[in-house]
Amino acid sequence: MIKGVISDMDGVILDSEKLYVRFWCEAANFYGFPMNREHALSIRSMARPFAIEKLQGYFGAEFDYDSVREKRIELMDAYVSQHGIEAKKGAQKLLGFLKENGYKVALATATPAQRAEEYLRRVDLLKYFDYVASARMVKNGKPKPDIYLFAAEKLGLKPEECLALEDSVNGVRSAAAAGCKTVLVPDLDNPEEQLKPLLYGTADGLEDVIKFFVGDMQ
Repeated sequence: MIKGVISDMDGVILDSEKLYVRFWCEAANFYGFPMNREHALSIRSMARPFAIEKLQGYFGAEFDYDSVREKRIELMDAYVSQHGIEAKKGAQKLLGFLKENGYKVALATATPAQRAEEYLRRVDLLKYFDYVASARMVKNGKPKPDIYLFAAEKLGLKPEECLALEDSVNGVRSAAAAGCKTVLVPDLDNPEEQLKPLLYGTADGLEDVIKFFVGDMQ
């Protein structure tokens, strides 16, 4: 029986993954590295040590992850300050449904907790979350299972009692390894075929996620 939900933020709750892709590329290009959309997508939700290894595999040992990341943060902060950030379609409806029906809800994000909370506050969604778990709170970030195990513990639930919502390969691998019922909610791409053995299901947007609870409540 599903008792709680643990969700990724970027690309699932917030329409922010497109900004990460854009500004990772712009920041890397600023330093002379020819990063493109595919490179940026490959490190979605990926913890720092794994992302460094991946990006240096693309661009060589001279790729300075920390400098590029700081530039990405600078560019994205400036954009969000001017233009704001948007929730994904259906986020309010799904989170409202979960709250009304007594499900516990946590976030499991690679974004630092303070920044994640600020983003969610901007779109009036922070109130729906019982706990915000950041990769900085655990030893290993995604695709390792640590953050999902930690978030489930904070909710007082077993991982198998939690539905996990993810949009990326790294996120799905993390949630599935933790033992969560993992649902893919595609955003910038759809890696369903390569992830099928790990998935509890796939949803066509956040409103479609409600179907998993309706069946569970019957």
